Amino acid sequence: MTVYHFVGIKGTGMSALAHILHDQGETVQGSDVDKTFFTDQALVDKAIPIFSFSKENITEGMTIIQGNAFNDEHEEIKEAKALGLTIFKYHEFLGMWIDQYTSIAVTGAHGKTSTTGLLSHVLKNIHPISYLIGDGTGVGHVNSKYFSFEACEYRRHFLSYKPDYAIMTNIDFDHPDYFTSIDDVFSAFQSMADQVKKGIIACGDDIYLHKLQAKVPVVYYGFNEDNDFQAKDMREGEHGTTFDVYVRHDFYDTFTIPLFGKHSVLNALSVIALCHYEGIESDQMKHLETFGGVKRRFSEKRVNDQVLIDDYAHHPKEIEATIDSIRRKYPDKKITAVFQPHTYSRTKMFLQEFAESLMLADNVYLCDIFGSAREMVGKLTIKDLGELIDNCHYIQLDSISMLAEDKADVIVFMGAGDIQTFQTAYEKYLTN
Repeated sequence: MTVYHFVGIKGTGMSALAHILHDQGETVQGSDVDKTFFTDQALVDKAIPIFSFSKENITEGMTIIQGNAFNDEHEEIKEAKALGLTIFKYHEFLGMWIDQYTSIAVTGAHGKTSTTGLLSHVLKNIHPISYLIGDGTGVGHVNSKYFSFEACEYRRHFLSYKPDYAIMTNIDFDHPDYFTSIDDVFSAFQSMADQVKKGIIACGDDIYLHKLQAKVPVVYYGFNEDNDFQAKDMREGEHGTTFDVYVRHDFYDTFTIPLFGKHSVLNALSVIALCHYEGIESDQMKHLETFGGVKRRFSEKRVNDQVLIDDYAHHPKEIEATIDSIRRKYPDKKITAVFQPHTYSRTKMFLQEFAESLMLADNVYLCDIFGSAREMVGKLTIKDLGELIDNCHYIQLDSISMLAEDKADVIVFMGAGDIQTFQTAYEKYLTN
């Protein structure tokens, strides 16, 4: 039996895939940088070995799964090649693995992780399933009927997948270090649509998704009247959102989700449409009501008299949606946003849009720009963004006490880098 060695095992997709293989009885280990990430603890809990990067980790008989953040010049990849080992890129291996199941890819510029979480939660209460969520969560089941997974468009990696179904949440311009325009993004999604084998569940409120030319049936969902699945009469309460669903203009059922905002209703509606297409009864879809959320997506905790929220939002539209959800759940409360931009290219491309979305909060604190593994430096600084924002402050870990002086009811920490370190530092300050 081979040992699967993950180069970059702490990445969200990589760690989730490692969990799946481990759950299905495979021998799994991995390596990464020594820094602690939010994916570490779950790997430790399953006793999956994590090593520091070293060519000494690579031995005969291994199968190597290479994280997308690491190129062929990495010392472990070079050693694996020298030993003649089989090497898969993450997305290549996943594309091969899903062929054993009825596979459901969830893709889109925004909402992939939350939608994959909702879908997996509903299906696992109906059938044994395997699933991979982009928050580092992965579950493998030997008797799986379905495999639901997050499919990222970056560098067209999702073209390694040929799923039975695809849920497409939206098409928007992001990853400006790779995509050249919205038309370039659209072409990637069109190529993905060409590879789907059974059906596509697409948000009909998205103008670009309406332009897709598909070889399989397309079921549209959304708030607009011309959708196959339409959400109506959305009403919000203390614990979530209730809405009615109409299927081709006929009333179908009423659903409740423990979430807030129109984007959350759309995510749930896509799951309802997929389940309906698969012949699942509406009563079984009511597991939506018990969804506990996914990591780093509107993850709440209360410390003393403040609500602290951790969220992965790193695009202007995601920031807007997150703050909208907070406003809906906590009307009339003072909201402070602590934001860490992710990558210099994205920050530069959406500088004005970031400013406009952040000003939806009552107060804004900016952290330094977080450079990714593929883009460590840039000429832009955080002050270029701050100059566009009213009531803006700059914050470092050693000045975290500034937040206490703000006296906000809700503080949301947003970003795709290591923004959690700021929340952790603030929590320690409050408890001390």
